Amino acid sequence: MKKELFAVTGMTCSACSGRVQRAVAALDGVRDANVNLLKNTMAVSFDEAMTSPDAIVAAVTSAGYGASVRGERRDARAEKNDAVVAEARRVQARLIVSLLFTIPLFLLAMGPMIGLPLPAFFSGPGGAFASALTQFLLAAPVVFVNFTFYRMGMKTLFAGAPNMDSLIALGSGAAMIFGVYALYKMAFALGAGDMETARHFGEHLYFESAAMILTLITLGKFFEARAKGKTSDAIAKLMDLAPKTATVLREGAESVIPLEDVASGDVLVVKTGEHVPVDGVILEGRGLLDESALTGESMPAEKGEGDAVTGATINTAGHFLMRATRVGEDTTLAQIIRLVDEATSSKAPVARLADRISGIFVPVVIIIALAATVVWLALGQSFEFALSIGIAVLVISCPCALGLATPTAIMVGTGRGATSGILLKSAEAIETAGGVSAVVLDKTGTVTEGTPTVTDIVPVAEGVDAEAVLARVASLEKLSEHPLGAAIVREAEARGLNLSGISEFSQIPGQGVAGMSDGVRYAAGNARMLRELGVPNPLADMGEKLAAEGKTPLYCVRGSELIGLVAVADAIKPTSRQAVAELEAMGMSVVLLTGDNAATAGAIGRQAGIGRVVADVLPQDKEREIRALQARGEKVVMVGDGVNDAPALARADVGIAIGAGTDVAIESADVVLMKNDLLDVPAAIQLSRAVMRTIRQNLFWAFFYNSVGIPVAAGVFYGIWGLTLNPMIAAAAMSFSSVSVVTNALRLRLFRPRFRFSAGLSSGTDRKGDASFISSTSTRSQTMKRVLSVQGMNCGHCSNAVEKALRAVAGVSQATVELAAKTASVEFEGAVSDEMLKKAVTDAGYQVTDIH
Repeated sequence: MKKELFAVTGMTCSACSGRVQRAVAALDGVRDANVNLLKNTMAVSFDEAMTSPDAIVAAVTSAGYGASVRGERRDARAEKNDAVVAEARRVQARLIVSLLFTIPLFLLAMGPMIGLPLPAFFSGPGGAFASALTQFLLAAPVVFVNFTFYRMGMKTLFAGAPNMDSLIALGSGAAMIFGVYALYKMAFALGAGDMETARHFGEHLYFESAAMILTLITLGKFFEARAKGKTSDAIAKLMDLAPKTATVLREGAESVIPLEDVASGDVLVVKTGEHVPVDGVILEGRGLLDESALTGESMPAEKGEGDAVTGATINTAGHFLMRATRVGEDTTLAQIIRLVDEATSSKAPVARLADRISGIFVPVVIIIALAATVVWLALGQSFEFALSIGIAVLVISCPCALGLATPTAIMVGTGRGATSGILLKSAEAIETAGGVSAVVLDKTGTVTEGTPTVTDIVPVAEGVDAEAVLARVASLEKLSEHPLGAAIVREAEARGLNLSGISEFSQIPGQGVAGMSDGVRYAAGNARMLRELGVPNPLADMGEKLAAEGKTPLYCVRGSELIGLVAVADAIKPTSRQAVAELEAMGMSVVLLTGDNAATAGAIGRQAGIGRVVADVLPQDKEREIRALQARGEKVVMVGDGVNDAPALARADVGIAIGAGTDVAIESADVVLMKNDLLDVPAAIQLSRAVMRTIRQNLFWAFFYNSVGIPVAAGVFYGIWGLTLNPMIAAAAMSFSSVSVVTNALRLRLFRPRFRFSAGLSSGTDRKGDASFISSTSTRSQTMKRVLSVQGMNCGHCSNAVEKALRAVAGVSQATVELAAKTASVEFEGAVSDEMLKKAVTDAGYQVTDIH
């Protein structure tokens, strides 16, 4: 199944987009077709064995519109808003010409009614004909420059699929034709000396109505085009982030080359103040990178040798060499733009109602206009009155607002999310996320930092010390990609331990890892692994105690003997507890779902304030738990970051991947959070709800406008209050409806998530319950926070020592050390002074240079 993006020309309203979509969807092999009226694009998924892009283009052409393959690889800068800008310029030129002729036409036709004096040669019977002929000559250029309405309107009308242009063409065309008819009647009447007939037709020309309808609608189109340009501002800003050039190092010499000439593997030079050209890895030097434009994270990140860097971020300080790893369409920026582009090209399920209505709306309006004209003639009204009624119905009933209601809100909403580091991958995901009732969270890397450290090493076998246990577990875990294993390897390397070679390595899902070393089989994993292997566990009580403290015990087995355990702790993120509180305040239940043991998971659940914890689950069990929640009628969000989360992310109603997670998790998810911050989950749901609220508002007002406007224009209230609509007023009202819908969507640019709780929620609240289900009662208290600048830390062992020292201070509930930044963040309650914190670090052998 192939997905292709097409550019579609000639669409002006939702009736057009519906016609195009139906024509393409009718082709054999087309699975899905989504037409975006706002962007004039169409995304089509089709079977290449059954149809082709040429056949799709032909189907659009036969429906009365133009189409071309837009292609996947595009120059973002060249394409940026080109269509919108070009359309705005064309409409502006038409508007200027229309105003130049319509204003004098209006003054000439309506001047006598409002007391404006006219030149003497327009007075008297002969002057009346001169005035009428002048009005025709002024109206003709307006019709000419706006002839696109007539060309497309008649084309679609004769094709059996009338659209907005058809209504405008019929309305203004009828006024022009009647004006020409009146012009001839005046000429014949003057030739026959019938001054009364000449005067009558001189007062009912309708040239000014025809010109004013076209001018006002063009004015509305101009404002609409301007507003459309603003809806894609966020995407344009993302496109502008990519630099035009890069400095490449070849044969020891620096040279500046165009960005598109950078190839994977090139060594690039990035200096202070420059943008990182593409994604890559630092080879030499250091830099302080501002990643806010991509992730929304305000604090710069320090990067050094071996660290990955992302294209379009800014090096605010430092100088480094990097190797390009992903270029062109493969960079993170290009993928973000592609995701946003695809999301804005998709269609929310709620939009299908508007599509169905617009498909029959225009033909019904034409019938209503004809019926109203005939009825008023039958009731004895003049032909001029009946014609005015019919024209007003045609003009006021334009379905533009229906077609713009959904895509404008989606485009602005996804753009606003992208600038905040929240990537909404489809309109369907936006609609679904707005109505979720349960949030399921993975533990490692989602609720917790995902960068655990070794806290305890307990040998149990005779002749085996702590470092021997650590070395054996690290040797196994070095071949694993699990973050707990990475922490053990870091600790072993920091202690300078020699790691053994491992053969016949294997991973046991949900249990641990195993392999051969020096002819002996070793295994490292959880208590379940010991049970499966039938190995006695004399450290069971110790393991349970460590798990109750939020630590994960990994047991090391030599042959069939337990030789010790290594405990690893992964602290929860500073904002995790606040995020959980926000989700619960928004009316959602929160579940922690993890493969970790029940005691450790329960401890993390208590710290994060999560009421229900499901532990000891395998990857397939996670997906089953999601299905169980859905079977109970819940709409479920799954938040995760690992390969083992991919099945659950795909199964959930909405899958949310933490941006620091794996490519598999991101591919399986509907929403991607660029920041590694759980608070973005309630922010994403709030944004989805705001988008859906705006869409519903737009659809309501579009339907309300037509349900009120059409009866008024048809003269339903004429017999009661004498209320009718002049065609010129109808044209102005129609234009206003379209502009108001786009303007309402633009309010989403001001969206900011609203959080009810502060960032300092206590993580030490007790909860009662068993290992898998913990009661949801909780109490929250305010905590204080300090950030210490610590010198002397050089490795993971150092940072671990500082964390332990700070956590040992009475009242400290959380301590997190950032080794690269040389800082320690401390959360505490009660009377904990700066001196107490400083003394704890100093006693551990390190120096505090600043506290803030």
